[in-house]
Amino acid sequence: MTEHSLRIVTYNIRKAMGTDRRRDPRRIMRVLAALRADVVLLQEADRRRAPRPPALPPAELGAATGLHPVTFDHGRDSLGWHGNAVLVREGIELVARDFFDLPGLEPRGGISVDLALKGVRFKAIGVHLGLLRGARRVQISALRDMLAAGPSLPTVIGGDFNERSLRVGLGRFSPAFRILDGGATYHARRPLFALDRIALSPEFEVHGLHAATGPELPFASDHLPLVAELSLKGSPGG
Repeated sequence: MTEHSLRIVTYNIRKAMGTDRRRDPRRIMRVLAALRADVVLLQEADRRRAPRPPALPPAELGAATGLHPVTFDHGRDSLGWHGNAVLVREGIELVARDFFDLPGLEPRGGISVDLALKGVRFKAIGVHLGLLRGARRVQISALRDMLAAGPSLPTVIGGDFNERSLRVGLGRFSPAFRILDGGATYHARRPLFALDRIALSPEFEVHGLHAATGPELPFASDHLPLVAELSLKGSPGG
């Protein structure tokens, strides 16, 4: 691994409600600390009902996990937007941040951050796509249009893509992105489907990808975290 290596995690935490029916934010934070990630893209990070308070205590995240939540100027107390949030470790510079809505019958959206690691800039986007394949296709098209309208950066898109098939359903990410799955992440107690995915632009090298395991993970959420070991092509030593 190089000095421009990144460990990216995407994790649907189900509002910190475990499969044992216990809402336990500190259990989720223990899981996050053990993953030792550089960037974590969370889904269902806020409670469902207005005013959608955070499912994790923002003031405790830094000390408990070594990660700090990126805040967004949307006037809510939520950790993120439409349940999507991003946590970043010390040493990674936050350059820009944004949040956005996605089309569809369900209320969906995402968050976008421009980050810099030792002077190398990249974009991380977190999304939770819709339950219907038709909606997901429209949402992916909207993401592609949004990215095409902005500056070109190495980009990683992570989240709960809600697609069970490994062959169809997400093709609109191509050819600009590779779609990676690290094995089944849902249901956490008996994983059958790779609902959680990561899409990468060509500037990234992949050194490893797996669904995390550990004694608390079958109970912390109904999803397992997806962990990607990446580096940026063309960076010094990369």
